[in-house]
Amino acid sequence: MKQAIINTTVHTGDEIIENGVIIIENGKIISVQKEIPDVIETIDLKGKHISAGFIDIQINGGEKLYFSQTPTEETIQDIYDASLKHGTTQVLACLISSSHETILQGIEAVRNYRKKHHNGVIGMHLEGPFLNPLKRGAHSIDQVRKPTNGELEEIIRLGKDVIKVITIAPECFTDEQLNMLLESDIQISIGHSTVTYKEAQVYFSKGIKLVTHLFNAMTQFGHREPGLVGATFENENVYAPVILDGAHCDYAAAKLAYKLKQDKFFLISDATFLGRKVENFKWDNFDAHLDNGFYRNDDGNLAGATISMLEAVQNAYNHLDVSADEAIKMATSRVASAIGLQDQFGKIKEGFPATFVQFNDDLSEIETLDFSKNKTTIS
Repeated sequence: MKQAIINTTVHTGDEIIENGVIIIENGKIISVQKEIPDVIETIDLKGKHISAGFIDIQINGGEKLYFSQTPTEETIQDIYDASLKHGTTQVLACLISSSHETILQGIEAVRNYRKKHHNGVIGMHLEGPFLNPLKRGAHSIDQVRKPTNGELEEIIRLGKDVIKVITIAPECFTDEQLNMLLESDIQISIGHSTVTYKEAQVYFSKGIKLVTHLFNAMTQFGHREPGLVGATFENENVYAPVILDGAHCDYAAAKLAYKLKQDKFFLISDATFLGRKVENFKWDNFDAHLDNGFYRNDDGNLAGATISMLEAVQNAYNHLDVSADEAIKMATSRVASAIGLQDQFGKIKEGFPATFVQFNDDLSEIETLDFSKNKTTIS
């Protein structure tokens, strides 16, 4: 049945349409227009704004389960359900540095889940295990390792159409191994790495256009050695995602990064858990406990984030001196472009999923509108 979403300001991702009308049917957007068709069910947003739902390409857990600890369909469902409560309608479940067996379990869980559920779980982000131990952050030293041809070949083969992003330290790869990834359909992101400015530019020239959580677990900007941060700033093709919680990245640093990167700047949560309901967590050599609203490990280091994409968007609006429309783009269309899915998600456009967020002028009130299964869910 066709429905018309009316009395709303539509943020399509390309333009803002005052008093726009969105026609939806069978979980898809049919058109965006100005006229209300005759004899059609209407959904009145009463003057609120509407945009595509948020996309989170790096989320580790839901309200109670952690994907790397329990790489199961149940965990994926927990992540998805929790994300919907915070305006996020598309996710990549993130698996951090783990055993080869656990990685394969994660791939299989995502594959099986997506066969059964045609919703916003769009794949998996494999963060590690092929990282530089000097920049491993909270990743277990027992799991961080150099790739072998055999392990990498199996991950690429079995992860086809599941792994959308893989975070690596490219300096730990042979040329042959890096080419294996470059020739796959997996988006490579440089992170947890000690690459220099010049080395980073060489890797970017090979086609890598993404880094993992700008500023964190990478070589910093210096006036004699600009590092991976400087290379990211300088290269206009590289996307820079930021964990905008005030702890992983100071708001002043994020504001500078935005000024330099503009439409290549976007938001991620990197949430260990959402909702701050899990206060203490331990898995393998990874531990996290809530400390003044942030997850830290026993060494006092940050252990993933507590922020949601909704909070990240609100922080962008409140601290980066950007418009509500620009803050929304940092969590929608820009994210989709960064992972090469701009033709499927992130905008209000014909053929795209009927999953939205509605919000007021200053983004202080944001709700999820999910029509993806021909029914309305308001979170």
